[in-house]
Amino acid sequence: QVQLVESGGGLVQPGGSLRLSCAASGGTFSQYTVGWFRQAPGKEREFVGALRGSAQNTHFYADSVKGRFTISRDNTKTTAYLHMNNLAPEDTALYYCAAGQPIVGTIRTETGYRYWGQGTQVTVSS
Repeated sequence: QVQLVESGGGLVQPGGSLRLSCAASGGTFSQYTVGWFRQAPGKEREFVGALRGSAQNTHFYADSVKGRFTISRDNTKTTAYLHMNNLAPEDTALYYCAAGQPIVGTIRTETGYRYWGQGTQVTVSS
């Protein structure tokens, strides 16, 4: 069983940056793919990005964040990060990290992940 705890959310001005953290406990963190999802008010949860585990180190990003967001991980600290730059109001959402071993075709879907954090709020506003 893997427990995930996100942190680092907050209020930021447009154009600003934030780094979200996802601290994992239990399980073998390095073997899991880490995914980030977000849910804006009144909208469905959507894929943000993912980073494969098991030394594959392959990145996947939604088109809406490509070039602005980057995922990294420190397996020694069993922590993953979502680095967000040039934030815009439309990035306002509750951000979730997830862990699992998604098969081909599911890495961008919620069903590909078994473990989820509770979410951290990001608000982009002037």
